[in-house]
Amino acid sequence: MSVEPTLTSQAMEHTTVNGSEEDLQLPCYNTSIPDFLVIIIGLVGLAGNAVVIYLLGCRMQRNAISVYILNLAASDFLVLCCYIFASLFTVIMAFSHFYMGIRFILINIAIIPYITGLSILSAISTERCLSVLWPIWYRCHRPRHMSAIVCTLLWALSLLLSILEWYFSGFLYMFFSSIWWQKFDFIITAWLIFLFLTLFGSNLTLVVRILCGSRRMLVPRLYVTILFTVLVFLICALPFGIYWFLLLWLTITLPNFFCYFSIASVILCCVNSCANPIIYFFTGSFRQQHQTLKQVLQRALEDSHHESEGGDRHIQETLEMSGSGVA
Repeated sequence: MSVEPTLTSQAMEHTTVNGSEEDLQLPCYNTSIPDFLVIIIGLVGLAGNAVVIYLLGCRMQRNAISVYILNLAASDFLVLCCYIFASLFTVIMAFSHFYMGIRFILINIAIIPYITGLSILSAISTERCLSVLWPIWYRCHRPRHMSAIVCTLLWALSLLLSILEWYFSGFLYMFFSSIWWQKFDFIITAWLIFLFLTLFGSNLTLVVRILCGSRRMLVPRLYVTILFTVLVFLICALPFGIYWFLLLWLTITLPNFFCYFSIASVILCCVNSCANPIIYFFTGSFRQQHQTLKQVLQRALEDSHHESEGGDRHIQETLEMSGSGVA
């Protein structure tokens, strides 16, 4: 999981000339352009996610979906904070030993909200898929505070997995166990693959059900918001998880390739966290004028119209079919 420590150790092993270390970084780290990109993108994303957190947390009444989006915005905000500070240390400290230690810590901390964000997206997609496939069962059996419980469990699970990974990799208490480290790397990788398959499968089912169903469904803005968010995640944030997988399981050592791929994955991950608020406000403001940010965000997460009309329509049709069968 630890991206930067591996690159750092490879760089330090291959940059010793005449007994002295001339450069602690691989060639792709000798420019600050990627760090400036991360800072610029990250600042825009921080502002957008801060607005979403403020509106959902303080100005709007919370419901099932808003709790998920609030936690997703919080995870994006934390990811951007970690990468912005890591890039700032890169520019200010000029690749010193102190900078490498700080960057090591920040990259490992960013793992927690990254896993949590992927988990929350999978939970949102799974719930929306269930609400479309089995609307009556979903409306009748879904617990009232399920969103808050699921988000709390996902944050706790991500934190637990990261702490155990840090402990057995030597990041905490200088304790190292290669056997347990490999086991937890496998567990985390398997969890990420499971989340990706759940995310992909539920959204594919949702799209097929909407486009190829026997009846034409009125697609609410919430589903469009979710589909765009998932699409951006698969394009921008997924390479960061793939990088972990390649780094852990490939036996071929390609330090320069992994170095450039690491930088690209970090930039794309920041783009994903920055794009989510833009998606919310774009979807909510589409074909609408003269609305406040609160109204725009409410429209982007609007699903009550679909649930009231769609759910009641299914119930009514079920009752009519039952009545006709009895008659």
